[in-house]
Amino acid sequence: MVQQLIDRIYECSFAPDMWPDVLDELSHLAEAQGGVLFAAREKVSRWTASPALSEHVENFMRGDWLSNCTRGGKLFSRRHPGFLTDDDVYTAEELERDPNYCDFLRPRGLGFSAATAIALPTGDTGIICLERSHNRGPVEPSIIRRLDELRPHLARAAFLATRLQLERARVAGETFALIGLPALVLDDDGRVISANDPSNSLHRYVRWRAHDRVSLVDAAADSLLRQAMDALDHDIVGAPRSFAARSGEDAVPMIANLVPIRGAARDIFVRCAAVLVMTPVGSPQAPAVELVQSLYDLTPAEARVARGLVAGKTLEEIAAEQFVSRNTVRTHLRGVMEKTGCNRQAEVVALLGGLAALSGSGND
Repeated sequence: MVQQLIDRIYECSFAPDMWPDVLDELSHLAEAQGGVLFAAREKVSRWTASPALSEHVENFMRGDWLSNCTRGGKLFSRRHPGFLTDDDVYTAEELERDPNYCDFLRPRGLGFSAATAIALPTGDTGIICLERSHNRGPVEPSIIRRLDELRPHLARAAFLATRLQLERARVAGETFALIGLPALVLDDDGRVISANDPSNSLHRYVRWRAHDRVSLVDAAADSLLRQAMDALDHDIVGAPRSFAARSGEDAVPMIANLVPIRGAARDIFVRCAAVLVMTPVGSPQAPAVELVQSLYDLTPAEARVARGLVAGKTLEEIAAEQFVSRNTVRTHLRGVMEKTGCNRQAEVVALLGGLAALSGSGND
């Protein structure tokens, strides 16, 4: 039974959707109502929980409770490689005065826990809390010992999950580097988690800020970038995704294109939110449309429509050339716009129009 739980803990490294079930199993082991996993740096930004606690955690995150929560900081400051109870990190007087215990946990029938903090290679902290019913009383030392046997596996799984996501971010950036495009992979807080080698040439267009954040030198473009980042989680119609970015000097502008990464939306420890690709307009090293097809995951039909637009053809001409209806071409165009982050047909042409082929155009 324990070995099966250990196996599932490691599976979470590859399948983050499994964390709620693993937290549920850990809470049964601790005779608790449920478990929650937080990831935090300056603040808690991501979490997942077992089904029994999800509603409580949602209420906790929506309210002002997090700003007064001291448990995570106390856990991390102890640097203890195991689980700790409330009595390990608080005095009895502190527990009686703490608003999160008095006003949030206990009114909901909770108030005793076993928790551990795990340092991650990103600088974040993973915090696992198993919340027990207040009527059940404090978590016993015998249960803490059983949890401590699992804690090394939880730490390794969290570390492995983090490294896998960082490697995926690096590969995403290097894919663009292979065709000479500067690219920065951003997390959902706007921090740069991977920057490819060509991005070193962006110093005239990009400024590095504190906490691994960046801004665009062009104030108008930077404002659009912030709007685009804020819109990532909400799928806001009309949010900017592709726009010109100038260097502040008398130089050719680059096209900044924010490409959402949808597949990592459920990752807990590292959420690759988007790739900021800077396309040098008219650069001889820029990719052909076929290469953009693979980068943006266009279908062959979508790629043909994109190439036709870049060649200056109308939708009617593309439809006649491909023996399909104009509505079919419009459908493919909508797919191109969604995948490239463009809002208008003109933006598609602006994004791809300056890209010179590395080789011959070839045939579809």
